[in-house]
Amino acid sequence: MEKITLFWFRRDLRLEDNTGLFYALQQEKNILPLFIFDRNILDLLEDRQDARVQFIHDQIHTFKNQLEQKGSSLMIRYGKPEEVYTQLLAEYPIGAVYTNRDYEPYAKERDQAIDRLLGEKGIPLLSFKDQVIFEPGEILNGSGEFYKVFTPFSKNWLDKFKAANIQELPAPNWKNLYHTSPLPNLSLEDMNFQPSGIPIPPAETQDSLIKTYDETRNFPAKPGTSRLGIHLRFGTISIRKLAIRASRLNDTYLNELIWREFYMMILAFNPQVVDRAFKPAYDQIPWRNNESEFKAWCEGKTGYPIVDAGMRELNQTGYMHNRVRMIVASFLTKHLLIDWRWGEAYFAKKLLDFELASNNGGWQWAAGTGTDAQPYFRVFNPDSQTEKFDKDLKYIKKWIPELGTSSYPKPIVDHKFARNRAIETYKKALEQ
Repeated sequence: MEKITLFWFRRDLRLEDNTGLFYALQQEKNILPLFIFDRNILDLLEDRQDARVQFIHDQIHTFKNQLEQKGSSLMIRYGKPEEVYTQLLAEYPIGAVYTNRDYEPYAKERDQAIDRLLGEKGIPLLSFKDQVIFEPGEILNGSGEFYKVFTPFSKNWLDKFKAANIQELPAPNWKNLYHTSPLPNLSLEDMNFQPSGIPIPPAETQDSLIKTYDETRNFPAKPGTSRLGIHLRFGTISIRKLAIRASRLNDTYLNELIWREFYMMILAFNPQVVDRAFKPAYDQIPWRNNESEFKAWCEGKTGYPIVDAGMRELNQTGYMHNRVRMIVASFLTKHLLIDWRWGEAYFAKKLLDFELASNNGGWQWAAGTGTDAQPYFRVFNPDSQTEKFDKDLKYIKKWIPELGTSSYPKPIVDHKFARNRAIETYKKALEQ
């Protein structure tokens, strides 16, 4: 029986400009695409209407239909990857597996386990760079070490990007797909999930928006951000396509893509940051961790309108404007002295565009525990942030209709008192 080659989709849910898929179709015959709904991840989700699961489900069924128009299909499995591959090895004469690399700690462990399993049968697992322009390890300082500060990293990244002349990949050789009748679908209900009512914006690169990004991105009442985070997270848009577009249109937008790769690099070289401070001394901070204050923050009831508007936007839509993310994170860690890990975990549960590296990096930046060169005494003032970025209260009033009435709570803490308390607490902890 003729051997087949699997192409394993993970964070690259598209058919075009997909590196591993392109090379599989170029170098092998009988390519059968595969997607695994990974129970190691799904079993941890509390919300059985998680919009991210529906998003993935919708995306893979879209390109399953596209593959079926080409005379092939998509194999969809639900389970733990090692168990799924054990079944597949019993069902199919597999010659090779192609995939795109992932850099998160769990993903690396998973891939090592699958590599061992396939290796016992003499089957290669071939992996490619696809979700980044430059992988962790490609951008190093003069001593051959990873960068701990963003600015020199970004300069090196830009120099390499200009020299590399990055291009999108041409259309792959679809003739080499495995020909089969349509394979079974898998419903959300089959996995004990339900449809979500949260709409997700399409993966469109709006040139006009990117062109003015530096002018509009800080104002939450304006549609000034691309909302492409979820598409980058799950690979429904190619990072090459987006970076090429950004390099022609707006340096500030491109800089955000560089931040994304910086945080991926930090996580890859420092997997301990998942549950520890990047700067170890900051693990000494005695967080207050008041549960009722945390609950008020989660529900958008702190009495600070810009903070509450952000949390309500997150709870209702799965999205929060980037400027507001910084404000709410600073408020939790500095005003309330609640451990950044609590806030990070809440964002991980709620954000449609949750990505471990960026979420962790952003929270550690806000808490002052991360790579940021700013000292710990940066404490955002919610009122002056409002004055700067939502002066007419358009954003705030959208999410807090009861603003100005007796229904809206009084401030949970005084800003000046909270700022001084935070600075003193950090200072004492770091002097030990």
